[in-house]
Amino acid sequence: MKPEIKTAIILSIIITVGVSSLYIFYTEIDLKKNTTNEMKVEDKKQLEKSPELHGIKGYINTSEDKFKNLIDGNVVLYDFWTYSCINCIRTLPYITAWDEKYREQGLVIIGIHTPEFEFEKNKENVIEAVKKFSINYPVVLDNDKEIWNEFENNYWPRKYIADHEGYIRFDHIGEGAYKETEKVIQELLQERLQKSGQSISNADVVDIDEYVHSSLRTPELYFGYKFANGRDQLGNSEGFQNNEIVNYQLPGELRKHYFYLDGKWKNNQDGMKLVSNTGKIVLKYHAKQVNIVADGNAELEILIDGNQVSEKIAGSDIELGKIRIVEPRLYNIIETPNGQTHTITINVNNSDFAIFTFTFG
Repeated sequence: MKPEIKTAIILSIIITVGVSSLYIFYTEIDLKKNTTNEMKVEDKKQLEKSPELHGIKGYINTSEDKFKNLIDGNVVLYDFWTYSCINCIRTLPYITAWDEKYREQGLVIIGIHTPEFEFEKNKENVIEAVKKFSINYPVVLDNDKEIWNEFENNYWPRKYIADHEGYIRFDHIGEGAYKETEKVIQELLQERLQKSGQSISNADVVDIDEYVHSSLRTPELYFGYKFANGRDQLGNSEGFQNNEIVNYQLPGELRKHYFYLDGKWKNNQDGMKLVSNTGKIVLKYHAKQVNIVADGNAELEILIDGNQVSEKIAGSDIELGKIRIVEPRLYNIIETPNGQTHTITINVNNSDFAIFTFTFG
């Protein structure tokens, strides 16, 4: 190999690694932003108040009449979530534990369910998710993103905490910072109790093992042409074709972090719908956890590096190397103790199937 070619290859690898590292670094920094690091505020008028909640399309675990009386005089945690979001799902054990622990001491948690996909606007789907994740606090449906926009939010999940006077004192994006968040809850509850001379009953923090991501992992991959705009990682030469049925064919070589399709697929705004009787999805990834968000009534055969996925690394939704898609939600495919590189093949044996995203941990 000529020296100049070898040098070019090395420089290309360095640039690729550097760009990937910077992307992950700044993403992680962005997902750990807090607006308030010091809880002592001399002039609250400098802070923003939590906005009115307009445009609610439905109530779960409460009613419209009861909901109006929940906020005044209480510490309120507003949690923006959507039920197929893996990052949201990982935060829910903490939020439900805080609800149980602090509800009687003046904490009100409001789950603001703002859908990412159309199927998440269905109230019955959300009700089932609320039951599945043991959510007992009020959940409101923000199907038109009116509350989302009032808060000027752009992320799932995101937590805002307002004190008993309605001033936003804490803001956290993404997973993590659970101890810090609970300490804020405790301090704001204590502020609320100051006039009566009381103290909160339990200053310990909830002890739950936090999910640890692999340091480098494949980014979330979107199958909808609208969602993939600006982050297109469909590897087929046919590419996205808005609202068209495309006959995809697998190429000879696969690029890492790109997904590939085989068969006829309808290109929708938020996902891909299989049109042919069978289809295939292939992806070379690096992660410790692999999930898909999917819908339909289909059986998927899962292969890892060309072989049936073993029980050792099979996710919670796999049984004997297969997944049965029966409802619109997130399905867990792979769970390994650390980040690993593999090629996953999903063979779809029924045309009643739609896929929206790959997500990783």
